[in-house]
Amino acid sequence: MHRLKKILTSRLILFVILVIFQVWLLFMLLWKAAVTYQFYQYLVYFSYILVIYIANKKEDSSYKIAWSVLILILPLLGGMLYLFCGGRKMPKKLSNGTTQATQQMKHLLVQDPGTMERLKNIRPGVHKMFRYALETSNLPAYGNTEVTYYKSGEDFFEPFLAELKKAKHFILMEYFIIDEGVMWNAILEILKQKAAEGVEVKLIYDDFGCATTLPDHYDRKLNRMGIETYRFNHMRPALIVQMNNRDHRKICVIDNQVGFTGGLNLADEYINHIRRFGYWKDSACMLKGEAVWSLTVMFLGMYSYLRESRDPIDYEKYHLPTDIRTDRGLVQPFSDTPTDAEDVGLSMHLNMVNHAKQYVYIDTPYLIVNGDMQRALILAAKNGVDVRILTPHIPDKWYVFEITQANYLPLIEAGVKIYQYTPGFVHTKNFVSDDCVAIVGTVNTDYRSYYLHFECGALMYDVPAVMDIKKDFVDALAMSHEVTAEECRRVNVFRRVFRALLNLASPLL
Repeated sequence: MHRLKKILTSRLILFVILVIFQVWLLFMLLWKAAVTYQFYQYLVYFSYILVIYIANKKEDSSYKIAWSVLILILPLLGGMLYLFCGGRKMPKKLSNGTTQATQQMKHLLVQDPGTMERLKNIRPGVHKMFRYALETSNLPAYGNTEVTYYKSGEDFFEPFLAELKKAKHFILMEYFIIDEGVMWNAILEILKQKAAEGVEVKLIYDDFGCATTLPDHYDRKLNRMGIETYRFNHMRPALIVQMNNRDHRKICVIDNQVGFTGGLNLADEYINHIRRFGYWKDSACMLKGEAVWSLTVMFLGMYSYLRESRDPIDYEKYHLPTDIRTDRGLVQPFSDTPTDAEDVGLSMHLNMVNHAKQYVYIDTPYLIVNGDMQRALILAAKNGVDVRILTPHIPDKWYVFEITQANYLPLIEAGVKIYQYTPGFVHTKNFVSDDCVAIVGTVNTDYRSYYLHFECGALMYDVPAVMDIKKDFVDALAMSHEVTAEECRRVNVFRRVFRALLNLASPLL
């Protein structure tokens, strides 16, 4: 009840009302003009042209089909919506600003050629996976990095606070959701203390992600505390909807010595202090060593775009040396941005599936796979790879859960094993395969993460944490229910049709 009241009184409700009003007003104006038969014919011809244009765009096929069906069925409404918020449009300032920031920082990330050459000689298949992100996004693979895996928010929370307390130079934090409560209040106390000690504390949070969890202009309050704070992509009730592109990343860097990423946001349900959807299963990883530098650079790239000052940043000030030395394993932090044509998050996931030889295990809250991912999972299973996917039993969004279940049957029939986590909700976004490679990150297996959001994660090879990730998955299966093809076929015809329609529209949601 408290959360519902918080949502109903949030600025998100006002935003939605104003956008709907603007769309309705424009629709009524066009409808009034369309009452003549001649004008309606023009609209029909225009919809045909628009569908041809969409069909020839370099977009995901499911996205093109969804828009084409909507426009052909409802030429007036569908065409209007596509012109205003379709086509993966980005605000020009956001697109140009983040792209420019990325270009300015390319020189900061340098790959040690010996590292990749050694991997190529030892594991050619794994080398190709690491080479992809290096060649397409200039993201190096690092040795001399220790990885600690946390299988829950509870396991993560105390070490996270302990590392924040050790900060001497700077703390950089970038999160999709922050919610006032036990978790955030404990973190905030440390941040205020560190800021008072002269430590640089910088925070970025997504304005839409925090629309129902933080008061309006909460950034001003934090700035007064000495915490340099920025809201990403401010919510504005504009007719042209620009809320598609969100900062879904979760990054914390401390003195370039320690870095955190994974699925965990900073809110009480993530540490199970409150239970909204049963037990909240999530994960994170802590990096110590050379690979932290990539997380530092990712944050500084977004920071350089958001900050008001145009003065050059002294990047080397943040490149503090590390004393971690280990001859085992490689770690490659990666990021994905909708500002380029490279779908890094999707490609990293596809590489995990396509290069698996014995098994690939996947945790995901939303199994909304496009054609490429569905074909990869089916082909891997038919090739004899043990493909297992863990999804929630208790969903956070009922309509997304219906779409997730709509994708079960073709995968199960091909040999993919799908499990629902009986204790509650799975928010984990992990891939692990063949006892040697894993990804922990923020990327969901859905359209929004693959194409619209700013995302991040860490690809790792031959580090002890890989086996911890596998064990966590296997342990979760013991508390899960395996979904059968018979169960999927028993769903009544009306619900199956409803799921099919939702699945068709899923790229638009």
